Parts: sequence; C-alpha cells; structure tokens
Amino acid sequence: MNNEKGNIPIPNSQLPNYHTPVLLNEAMEGLQIKADGIYVDATFGGGGHSLAILQQLNQNGRLYVFDQDADAKNNLPDDERIIFIPQNFRHLQRFLRLHKISKVDGILADLGVSSHQFDEAARGFSIRFDAALDMRMDQREKITAADVLKNFTEQQLHKMFEQYGEVTNSKTLAKIIVQQRALAPVRTINEFKHAVHTAVKGNPQKYFAQVFQALRIEVNDELGALKELLQQTPTLLKPGGRAVIITFHSLEDRIVKTFFRYGSFSETEADNVYGIKPESPFIIITKKPIVAAAAEQKQNPRSRSAKLRVAELK
Repeated sequence: MNNEKGNIPIPNSQLPNYHTPVLLNEAMEGLQIKADGIYVDATFGGGGHSLAILQQLNQNGRLYVFDQDADAKNNLPDDERIIFIPQNFRHLQRFLRLHKISKVDGILADLGVSSHQFDEAARGFSIRFDAALDMRMDQREKITAADVLKNFTEQQLHKMFEQYGEVTNSKTLAKIIVQQRALAPVRTINEFKHAVHTAVKGNPQKYFAQVFQALRIEVNDELGALKELLQQTPTLLKPGGRAVIITFHSLEDRIVKTFFRYGSFSETEADNVYGIKPESPFIIITKKPIVAAAAEQKQNPRSRSAKLRVAELK
C-alpha cells in the first residue's frame, strides 16, 4: 500500500498520554486522505489517530469523531474542523445524518481498549487493581461484568469464555462460578479472583487476561457493534472511500475479513437460477492484514496483537 504523501510521523510530544495510537502511519496510508475530505474516527479515545488525520486536512476538511466513553471528550483539540459525537459507533449513520452528513471519504476504527480505560482502576477493566466488576465502556449502559457473572447460566458462561476469551477450561470455570456465586456474591475483581482461583491454569496473569477479555466483549456487545458498523460502511462511504479497521482479537479480524470479502458475514451462496454470486461492494486493499513493525511492538506491547485491514468502496 503506497501513499504518495508518504508516512506522516507524529512527534511523541504531540501524542496524548491517554492512549498511544496503534499502527498510526499505516492507518493514515490506508485512508488515503484528501485535504478537503470528510472523515470519521469511530473510536476517538485519546485522539492520536484523529490528530494525524487533522494534520492532513485543510480548512474545508471535516472530522467526525465517535466515542461512547465520556472521558474521551477531555482529549478534544481546540479545532473547529472536529465534531465530537458521544455515542457508540454502531449508531454511526444515525448521528451523521443529524449533522447533515450522508457520505464520507473514509472511516477509521481502532477496536482496542484505550490505555486510559485499563489504567483507571475504578472502571474494572484491569486485573491489576481491585475494583467493582464494571467494564462498561459507556457508563450509561446498565449491565456490568458483575451482572453477567451473577445472571448468566452455566452454559452461557461456558460459551462466552470459550468463544470470546479462548479460555482452555471454560467449562470448568463456568461450573465453579455458578457454584461460588451460590455461596457468596461476586462483585469485585478480588472477590472474583478468590472465587475461581482453583480454575486457574498456567500463568495466572494470562489466564485472567483472557477471562476479562471475554467479560468485556460480552458487557459491551463488541462483536455486535462491530457488525453494525461494518454493515453501514457501504452506504456511508463515497465511491473510492476507504474503511480502515484495526482489530485485536481473532474473532474481530475474521468478521472484518469476511465482510470486506463478501459484503456479508458469511460466504454468499450462488444464485440458484444463474449460479452467480453477489459481488462484494469493496476492493480489498490489504490481501493480508498489516501488523505492527518490531520497533512499534517493542515500544508499545499492546500493538503486538493488532491487525489492520483496508477496503475501498467500488
């Protein structure tokens, strides 16, 4: 993937401490930014990707940024070209229409949890702290991780840990949770760790990271939101407009790869009469996902699991 503008290095001094943007230059190359274009950063977070986009826009360019986490608004630059929309990106089309925007030149989504969310103990995302089992990215939502652990059936817990966390003994873990919650409530991170300590296999740090990932994906319906975002891209993008998606989980990457290839979430069957398969609305720019270079992985360990895919609307 080549961009005639070349890489756009952003000095570290200009990047927010809130969150280090992953695959920054690769994402900018993927967007092929037009100076007077209209762009969407669907996951504003610390604003690192947005800052890089703004640096390539002229006064006529516009950037609409979405983030369901109210804390993200604190990172907005003083720039009239940027419009902040405090909503989940699954509502992209609806809120862009409210701003009289029907088509855009590019959509960027970085699906990783921000460093800020992991570092804020009270949010309950990190196993490093003791806090309420919350994990809601949008504090307006009702269901917390504690609610999931309290109300899911054993089978639901098993499937959640297996599919979203790839936890090796997910069935055993689910059984222990159901047994322990009958004895005492599980409301905090430490209570949870204590309740399931007999289920831990291998490195406890890695084990609980996988378990917490599964809970977080469930609480925030992350895969459902991703699918809704992708379904809106063919309608929202102008012809030649690009979607750049950065994933951190194999399930997410598979969903993006499949949608870009087929325009749906499964391979489309050929028409029974004519034997013709519907074409994808996209040209795939990245035949294989782009991953972080060794230097970035060393500097930012979170980038190790990042995969970037780019598609262009036909």
